[in-house]
Amino acid sequence: MPTQLLIGTFLGVLVGYLAWRFHALSRSGAWAAGAVGALIFGLGGISWAILLLTFFVSSSTLSRAFARRKAGLNEKFAKGSQRDWGQVLANGGLGALLAIIQFFYQGSIWPWLAFAGAMAAVNADTWATELGVFSSSRPRLITNGKPVDSGTSGGVTLLGYLAALGGALIIGLVALPFTKEMAGLTLLGVIALAGLSGSTFDSFLGATVQAKYYCPHCQKETEQHSDHTCGSGTRQIRGWDWLNNDLVNLACSLVGALLTTGLVWLLIK
Repeated sequence: MPTQLLIGTFLGVLVGYLAWRFHALSRSGAWAAGAVGALIFGLGGISWAILLLTFFVSSSTLSRAFARRKAGLNEKFAKGSQRDWGQVLANGGLGALLAIIQFFYQGSIWPWLAFAGAMAAVNADTWATELGVFSSSRPRLITNGKPVDSGTSGGVTLLGYLAALGGALIIGLVALPFTKEMAGLTLLGVIALAGLSGSTFDSFLGATVQAKYYCPHCQKETEQHSDHTCGSGTRQIRGWDWLNNDLVNLACSLVGALLTTGLVWLLIK
């Protein structure tokens, strides 16, 4: 185990450094990724590492590939495509905690299942965000179906849901060879459902209680606080002031983790 932890720490730091060099992470994001990666790689092992890398590589690739096409929507989002420490912990913090739990409960399968569900949820949400903005039809608010501008939190499209499904399925497919407790197609369905549910819960929070702000200069709603892209100050117009996008993403991963373990328990008990 000490050797695995040492190797895991090296790999975590290496991935964080490379992601920083390729501008996928900010400096703070690289440090956080190194710590999260060290715990997941070092305590979880190869199966956990592959799942985490599947999420990180696929989501970062989408973010970078469409960064220019989404440039006009940057004023909507609290942060850009270069992830900082808050985004890293929001997406991977629960996974690191589950890896620690797995270390102390070596014979238990539920931390691994929860990890797979969490990764499916954050991957589904990331894919929906990155690809959903290119829908030819206007997004509709998930709570009441009202048309909203592209990039608005809580706005959903068919393309976004299909992208979310794809993001969850790829995590499920990667997890299958490492999970022998139930039939492959059943497990794939559970992970896909958990991923979609986590992403949907993310949208629901975004439409209801996530903090939203208004730029009086641009006369537009945004997640940015306290200064907008234009440089003007923003004021809160709705939501809970403490619930930012990072905490919403953390809630998304938690829903995916809980739903996966709950459904598997119901199916194999």
